[in-house]
Amino acid sequence: MNKKGNLAILLLLLCTLFLGLESCQSDSEAIDPATVFRYNEHANVTTLDPAFAKDQRNIWVCNQLYNGLVRLDKDLNVVPDLAGSWDISEDGTLYTFRLKRNIHFHNTELLFVEPRDDGILDGNYGRSNMRTVNAEDFKYSLSRLTDPEVASPGAWTMAAVEEMTAIDEHTLQIKLKQPNPAFLGILTMKYCSVIPKEVVEDKEHAFRSNPIGTGPFYLKRWEENVKMVLRKNPHYHEEDSEGNHLPYLEAVAITFKPDKQSEFLEFVQGNLDFINALDPSYKDELLMSNGTLKPKYKSQVNLVKQPFLNTEYLGLNLKNEGPLQDIRIRRAINLGFDRHKMIRYLKNNIGRPATSGFIPLGLPAGGNASGFIYDQKEAQSLVDAYKAENNVDQVTVKISTGANYLDICEFIQQELQKIGLIVEVEVLPPSTLRQMRKTGKLESFRSSWIADYPDAENYLALFYSENHTPSGSNYTFFENKTFDSLYLNSQRVADPEQRKQLYRKMDSILIDQAPVVPLYYDESIRFVSKNVIGLEGNAVNALDLKSVRKGNFMQ
Repeated sequence: MNKKGNLAILLLLLCTLFLGLESCQSDSEAIDPATVFRYNEHANVTTLDPAFAKDQRNIWVCNQLYNGLVRLDKDLNVVPDLAGSWDISEDGTLYTFRLKRNIHFHNTELLFVEPRDDGILDGNYGRSNMRTVNAEDFKYSLSRLTDPEVASPGAWTMAAVEEMTAIDEHTLQIKLKQPNPAFLGILTMKYCSVIPKEVVEDKEHAFRSNPIGTGPFYLKRWEENVKMVLRKNPHYHEEDSEGNHLPYLEAVAITFKPDKQSEFLEFVQGNLDFINALDPSYKDELLMSNGTLKPKYKSQVNLVKQPFLNTEYLGLNLKNEGPLQDIRIRRAINLGFDRHKMIRYLKNNIGRPATSGFIPLGLPAGGNASGFIYDQKEAQSLVDAYKAENNVDQVTVKISTGANYLDICEFIQQELQKIGLIVEVEVLPPSTLRQMRKTGKLESFRSSWIADYPDAENYLALFYSENHTPSGSNYTFFENKTFDSLYLNSQRVADPEQRKQLYRKMDSILIDQAPVVPLYYDESIRFVSKNVIGLEGNAVNALDLKSVRKGNFMQ
């Protein structure tokens, strides 16, 4: 074989080894592995249509592919994304967004733009398959969320909207039915990303698996349940502070190994750049009992912890008959176990005991309610009083949970036995647990609530009586007129400080009436290879790779 033939084979092998999937930039150039960010998504990705970006697995990928009007920074401030600026009317009902110029959709033949013949070089010059984004695109994208035929789980994001108008090519106005102080935060969700109508509605184009957005990366290949490759968008509009174009990475490679132990082994072997969250299968291998990284990994791994807007809790069904209808039993459960002990021994100190209400730490209204502190004596007296009044010798409560939280529920089970409560723990498949919770068939259940947007209203809506399941997320069937009145008032108050005070009053009512047992306020935890630079998160555990780069940590 001649030299050219040998060279061609070598280059082909390099391309295959470095990325595994169409990783050649051209016939003669392979991607440098040092420019590829690799992670595993054990739950698989189900769609790349942002209208269905409900779960973290989908949100993370969509965050690389799409942009919205606004976004959250690392401190959860709402900052510009494709809207360079905006105004809000004095009555809080009219939002006017002014779009940045010359933002382009990803390259696709479906967006062919006819060349101009007037000699003017506009934003499409030299990019005939990359149409610029305009206000009509945003109007279409946001309106699509409420289309019954689309059936987007993000339809609720537009519930407050009365009308949208594209004033001109670069100006979008959104009129609300009434003031909604959380609306800007809602617009940061990936549901609200801009997409091109002509691509979405092309009947021969499956948009869920062939997305076109404006983000720092575009989809190169997706082999469902196996792997996905995203490639750098060379025309992405953002630059760093020194004027360098973002993103720095050439590609993102995602695998879909379902086993968390296998994921951990891939990370230790250097085949993944980070792993997210702490799994029991490798918890004690990586961490000391106090939550710090074990010495043997300190030279290779950075441990990154930060508050995560997620409250883990037990929901108590107030609709069904039984002991949970009595406030004494609900309060006894809340008082009857040591949350600090639970976090220390079961979570390796990852998370904060939920002793300050339901609203998590990290939100302005969070951490201010006088929550439940472990008091075994008081808990037992409440149970004894219930038994005496109802002339019963034992009280039994059933907690339904998924397998991943069995250890926590068994800990609570053992602790509550000490105060005279018999607890049955029922383990259900996740899909069954969700369905039975939604239909109100569970006596109590382990659940969590991760913030959709950075406002405490997101948590308190779970207890507004009009939101009870199956039409909403009030799975406890809690009803309280004072709570409802405060909730409605908070929707009409624009001043953040006044709204915070209303939120705190609602949180206090939840502690007083105890329809829920807050367990802990979560923390996000990431184990990141030391050669990864610039991987920042925030309290909603976002994955933003546009400013990430890789280096040699051994140098």
